Amino acid sequence: MSTSHASAGPLEGLRVLDAATILAGPLVAQILGDFGADVIKIEHPHRPDGMRGHGLEKDGHPLWWKMVGRNKKTASLYLGDPEGAELFRKLASTADVVIENFRPGTFEKWGLGYDVLSKDNPGLIMLRVTGFGQTGPYADRPAFGTLVESMSGFAHLTGEADGPPTLPAFGLADTIAGIAGSSAVSMALYHRERTGLGQVIDLDLLSPIMTAVGPGLIYADQLGIDQKRSGNRSSNNAPRNLYRTADDHWLAISTSANSIAERVMRLVGHPEVIDEPWFATGGERAKHADLLDAYVGGWIGERTRDDVMAAFTAAGAAIAPVYKPSDLLEDPQVEAIGMTATVEDEDLGPMRMQNVLWRMGRTPGAIRHTGRAHGADTDEVFAELGVDADTLGSLRGRGIL
Repeated sequence: MSTSHASAGPLEGLRVLDAATILAGPLVAQILGDFGADVIKIEHPHRPDGMRGHGLEKDGHPLWWKMVGRNKKTASLYLGDPEGAELFRKLASTADVVIENFRPGTFEKWGLGYDVLSKDNPGLIMLRVTGFGQTGPYADRPAFGTLVESMSGFAHLTGEADGPPTLPAFGLADTIAGIAGSSAVSMALYHRERTGLGQVIDLDLLSPIMTAVGPGLIYADQLGIDQKRSGNRSSNNAPRNLYRTADDHWLAISTSANSIAERVMRLVGHPEVIDEPWFATGGERAKHADLLDAYVGGWIGERTRDDVMAAFTAAGAAIAPVYKPSDLLEDPQVEAIGMTATVEDEDLGPMRMQNVLWRMGRTPGAIRHTGRAHGADTDEVFAELGVDADTLGSLRGRGIL
């Protein structure tokens, strides 16, 4: 089990203002915080980030928030009030990155557009996350990940061939956009290092998942073909499917490489198909998926999961079990390279969660603390700007903090 500890990440000294809500924008901030950035989470005084109400709770504490809110100070501030906006402008003058995901024009309405914020801070990077971008006919539409998962082609391709389109059971589009957003910020920081200038990043939720879905767009453009749902099969290779073992477990097999396909068919006792002309490419094998699945599925169905896993491993053939989340907590590879971390939470004690996304040799990231309570660091954040205790009390009394 990997235990988190303080570590100087590559972004140490970088200040990030997370003024976004729900998932994509806050995930960008989480990733930057995981790798050393000083992240300040800005939330409405009375309507905090909706992520605090998402998912399961333990003893009244939302568990998902403990992860996506990690490594962030939390401060409350009403940006729609002129005094609140002025405090945000002062805070932004000390920041390197601002992340927001309000509808286009909202920050401008509050006097917080990039033209205003960059006057005092020309090196500021502003990441703006929306469903469909800052411009265009859909710019003002409300959007959530579910909608772009539907529009991206993901739902169209997911599900059984004779079944309906299928949506994911988790925030797929937001998560992909969050990871993409952290990459975009890194690129902007590199540009600033060379030029001294910040910039606006216009990140919509649709673009990253359109890329993740694959080549369907270019197929439609060049061939006039829309890919179809194929369940757990692939049009690119076979055998590729989920197969049930004799002891009622599911195993995943993929044979993108021809050499792996050959090893699988020898292992399951049907080497004769290797000499068939159609076996030479994944696409042609996919046209014979019924035959290949019958051979592979029949062999696996007569054996236990452990026996199948051992045989495939010995043969150098690719295979993996279908895991539940609880299985990940016990997996030796997950344990060996620290894919999870144990973090001490001030409310619930030690908890395991996904660790930082990658392992850096010289500047590893770390989870320094879990998600904090709403507004826990408000006084500290604004005191650093020179706001005295009496003013803080007055602002809080008027609902601005």
